[in-house]
Amino acid sequence: MSEDHLTVVIRGLEAFGHHGVLAAETALGQRFVVDVELALIHSVATATDDLADTVDYASLADAIVEIVTGPPVALLERLAGAIADRVLRDPAVREVVVTVHKPHVALPHTVEETAVTLRRGR
Repeated sequence: MSEDHLTVVIRGLEAFGHHGVLAAETALGQRFVVDVELALIHSVATATDDLADTVDYASLADAIVEIVTGPPVALLERLAGAIADRVLRDPAVREVVVTVHKPHVALPHTVEETAVTLRRGR
């Protein structure tokens, strides 16, 4: 019998933050969009149907929004790292992939967005 591998995804979580290298970015703030993909250590919730056996993604979304709306950082890389660190505090999570999207980046070119993706595990 093969072992299940369970992934929990939160995609498109929006929050307003004041992150960036430029003074205007930290002064004015902007919308950030976060995607997280969590690889769980075990998948017993598929049998137990018990929230205690998995990740409470509502609470996790609250924690991620708190990070994005919290103290400013210069780089998306640092913001993604803070989110990954918080996600990995949950003992059920083996690995996390965090993507932080910055839809309104200050560039002299037309771009849809910039984004950083970080994969971090235990």
